[in-house]
Amino acid sequence: MTDLPHPHPEELSREECADYLERIVYFIDNELDEADCSEVRAHLDSCNPCLVKYDLQRTVKSVVARSCSETAPLELRERVLLRLREVQVQITEQ
Repeated sequence: MTDLPHPHPEELSREECADYLERIVYFIDNELDEADCSEVRAHLDSCNPCLVKYDLQRTVKSVVARSCSETAPLELRERVLLRLREVQVQITEQ
């Protein structure tokens, strides 16, 4: 027996973690409903590898936010958001 904690106490599959990692971006941006937020929080509490990736995403987002003092024009922001949603739909359909 080892005394080291297991990174996945619930034996989560890579696919389950991939799903949570996809939702982390929305979680960081407060774009999930409360039920989804609770699920993501619970997963992060039990999955150290995903928690590390969450911390990295949050740090990168924070650094980028501090580095960018200009706001993109509304039209550009809308086009980028639309394209991101299109890509997300393509990924989910695969």
